Amino acid sequence: MSDDRHAHAPIQKLTRNQSLVLGELRGAERPMSAYAILDRLRAEGLKAPLQVYRALDKLVAIGSAHRLESLNAFVACSHGGCSDHSATGFLICETCGSVAEFEDEDLSDDLTRRGEAKGFAVRRANIELIGMCSICNAA
Repeated sequence: MSDDRHAHAPIQKLTRNQSLVLGELRGAERPMSAYAILDRLRAEGLKAPLQVYRALDKLVAIGSAHRLESLNAFVACSHGGCSDHSATGFLICETCGSVAEFEDEDLSDDLTRRGEAKGFAVRRANIELIGMCSICNAA
């Protein structure tokens, strides 16, 4: 089932550093740490970790990238921008390191209701499921 909500998301004007960092994340096969991004972008003029962290902070804020807490690493949003979602999930393979992003509105609604029941206003949730992908599981 296709979801067209992202087709209407406003386009964010990115700085040069933000564009470079997002390009690295989009081209990566696995999640990347800020220092791995910095190492790849030194030839482009990025010299300090703070340059990368500032770019990542903005990319995460606008939903173009996600921080994976369990890996202390970042991935590009597979949908192009998740700023409209209150919950995003990730399937993280601990064998090969692959990451698949998913959305589930029922889960998002359930988490919001659970928060409200405790007097808590949920703004956003990142859910990380760690296990083994189908390829590694079949091997």
